[in-house]
Amino acid sequence: MSAFSSSPRPLRFRALSLALATGVLSGCTMIPKYKRPAPPLATTWPAYQNTGNPKLQQAAYDIGWNDFFTDPRLKALIAIAIRENRDLRVAAANIAEAQGQYDVQHAGLFPTISASGGPMYQAPSDAAGLSFAPGLGSESSEKSGMSLARDPFRYYQGGIGFSSYEIDLFGRIRSLTRESAEKALSEQANLRGMLISIVSQVATAYVTWLGDKETLAVADNTLTTQQETLNLTREKYNHGEANLLTVRQAETQVQQSAALRADSRRKVAQDENLITLLIGAPIPANLPPPQPLGQQTILADLPAGVPSDLLTRRPDIVGAEHDLLAAQADIGAARAAFFPRLTLTANDGISSLQFHQLFTSAATTWGLNPQLQIPLWTWGMNSGNLKASKARRDGKIASYEKTVQSAFREVADALAAREAYLDEKKQVDDLVTSSADAFRLAKMRYDAGTDSYLTTLDSQRSYLQAQQVQIMVAVSNYQNLITIYRALGGGWKEHTLPPKSPVPVARQPVSQTG
Repeated sequence: MSAFSSSPRPLRFRALSLALATGVLSGCTMIPKYKRPAPPLATTWPAYQNTGNPKLQQAAYDIGWNDFFTDPRLKALIAIAIRENRDLRVAAANIAEAQGQYDVQHAGLFPTISASGGPMYQAPSDAAGLSFAPGLGSESSEKSGMSLARDPFRYYQGGIGFSSYEIDLFGRIRSLTRESAEKALSEQANLRGMLISIVSQVATAYVTWLGDKETLAVADNTLTTQQETLNLTREKYNHGEANLLTVRQAETQVQQSAALRADSRRKVAQDENLITLLIGAPIPANLPPPQPLGQQTILADLPAGVPSDLLTRRPDIVGAEHDLLAAQADIGAARAAFFPRLTLTANDGISSLQFHQLFTSAATTWGLNPQLQIPLWTWGMNSGNLKASKARRDGKIASYEKTVQSAFREVADALAAREAYLDEKKQVDDLVTSSADAFRLAKMRYDAGTDSYLTTLDSQRSYLQAQQVQIMVAVSNYQNLITIYRALGGGWKEHTLPPKSPVPVARQPVSQTG
């Protein structure tokens, strides 16, 4: 350290420290005060007052998908989708890019310190007007009367410092940094929303696949039964105990069931193709066997909470609010552009005309160069940027409110459908029971010869249709439960969080200002 010490050293460091402190402590920003817009939400969900499972302490938002779903095969498929889905990879890359942009913008709050050093050699021309200076040239040049132009000029220097560092007096850089941070948080919310969507899509496709598999099983069983009936009817016809019309009616039933089986096989294959696309990889052959339709989750209902919960739990709403906050920060940067900018260039180092004197106390040097830039005439550029920033903010407000309204409607529709599906399921279950009994009685009457085969045919057709409707309602019922789970913000994490205190009341929604 002694080689770099000199008498003006305390003054030098006081100046440089003051410059850095001024830049770091300048925390003023011109971002408008944010107040969350007041979305037109009702205080309760329409036509739905069910609080869900009374034993459930968590809201849907806090229930992990690994606990919400109980089917081992479904959980394995969701895990593969989270690991392999390409859309999630793109979203993760977008987050990394946004975080990198934030790091770049945040670095502008601090001076970029660098070290440099090196020699400089220059040989002035004879016309440069430089006369000989004793001690700088060679003795031969002095005796011969030659000018210094033929001797190279040597200069050695080294040091550490920064250049063109803007002191953020009015928060322009801090506003841009805040904007980058909000954009990164928005991308994070988008990833969370995409994760919820992927979990929901895989579960929905899986339930559809289970329903089509059950329809295929019903078609197979019905076809087997009808083929046996057809064979028996043909035997009776050959023995004169049945007419040709009865044979043709039995053949018609067999052909209809065969067509239903073929259609069900097509749907099952297409369902598997969709699941393969959603999970981003071929379906492994060693997955656990599927649970029967209706045993994918132990929950029959979910606590809906209050509509205001969506403001802090739905990823799309959270992302839209971060976009709005980013637009707010951009206004702050546009406002700061109207005010002067103070930039600093500072250095601390050593310099000498002779290399052997470079590392001496006499060679120490420092510099501080503040510059003030005051905008006088920008010909409307700054005012235009501010106007555009405010317009973007107003657009983000409208987008935020629309996102809230769309989310409210999605949840309200799903809850309204929940009530209808639960009632429809009860009616359809009773219909299947009655149709099965009617088919059993009609077949007994036909076998006893007390009724025509047409009655048995109609009863069997009604029973088959009732079974199909029962499967369709069961699929819709569980898909609706999955929709409610997604619409309430559930499925973004794997495991359920432990019970916690009630969610704090959201900030009082008031209109946007600034």
